[in-house]
Amino acid sequence: MTGRGNTTWLIPGRVPTLIDAGTGAPQHLEELERALGGARLDRVLVTHAHSDHASGAPALSSRMPGAQFMKMPWPERDSRYPVVWRPLSDGDVVEAGDSSVAVLHTPGHAPDHLCFWHESSRTLFCGDLAMRGSTVVIPASSGGDLGLYLESLERVRALRPARLLPAHGPVIDDPDVLLGNYLVHRRERDEQVLAALAAGDASPEAIAERVYSGLAPALMPMARETVAAHLLKLEREGRVRREGDRWTLT
Repeated sequence: MTGRGNTTWLIPGRVPTLIDAGTGAPQHLEELERALGGARLDRVLVTHAHSDHASGAPALSSRMPGAQFMKMPWPERDSRYPVVWRPLSDGDVVEAGDSSVAVLHTPGHAPDHLCFWHESSRTLFCGDLAMRGSTVVIPASSGGDLGLYLESLERVRALRPARLLPAHGPVIDDPDVLLGNYLVHRRERDEQVLAALAAGDASPEAIAERVYSGLAPALMPMARETVAAHLLKLEREGRVRREGDRWTLT
């Protein structure tokens, strides 16, 4: 699910700041200490509370006492990681390195998802908003919301960022193209879901089998989550309806 793994981003300077906490892997902690070069980590800004982004917080806190941990609250998830969380809100400006970043609430992949915007360099630390070579899973049963995700993509695209620094995969140096392609892809996926319903498929499982034909079995649970997210969006738009466990076209 995480490709080649997780990326955390260290912003050195007067206020050494880490974007995302990782998973507490010993190698990560050792590499972080080397990168700090003897400086004290001041704060960790977490994009969202999924385990690959937040579960390393206790290990970081133990290894680097005094570091502050900051994120948008998602209480039922945050409580899994026993550190003191300082709350962030949309529009906050947070010191980081020798500058500051603005906090952007970009829900969709997760309800608490944040991006961090460095305006002078037009750089966005984008967490799981986007990644090169893949689309982003929208987990409908655990806080994912496709409609909000599309709004988040539009909001970020309007900033005209020069580059996105994601949590998975390489730096994205053509954000407008990639985000535009994401929006087109989701519209196309809507149409595929509607076509599957027209063909008689009536459940996320059946629709996923048709739409994601040939997908590796290990990835099918997430495909079903994404289909469910499309169905919920289409239901809000009045294009489909639920009748018990069955979905149909309106």
